[in-house]
Amino acid sequence: MSEDVGAQLRKGVVEPCILGLLAREPMYGWQLSEQLVGHGMIASIGTLYPILGRLRAQGLVSSFDEASPAGPVRKFYELTDAGRGRLAAFRQQWAPFSATVLQLVGPLDPRKDDSHD
Repeated sequence: MSEDVGAQLRKGVVEPCILGLLAREPMYGWQLSEQLVGHGMIASIGTLYPILGRLRAQGLVSSFDEASPAGPVRKFYELTDAGRGRLAAFRQQWAPFSATVLQLVGPLDPRKDDSHD
């Protein structure tokens, strides 16, 4: 897979991934970025904040400040009711969509080199 395809795939699912993480618990930016960078969904924390800004503007997440025992006040993000609805809609569509894609492209078979078909 070329880097362009991988980037486009990540771009298409990073917002639902953020919503999914926030559905588990409110998180501050650094926590979110560690999860997303660790799973290869974003390159760095700098990529995260514009996405969070869009999600806030759409009313899918909200934020609140909380004192930190280890330093300055942290801005936490949490899912709104609209965000929970958007995540539920994504989950409902993702399973059949990803199953269809797998049917069309087929499973990875390391014994066969498909690059010459």
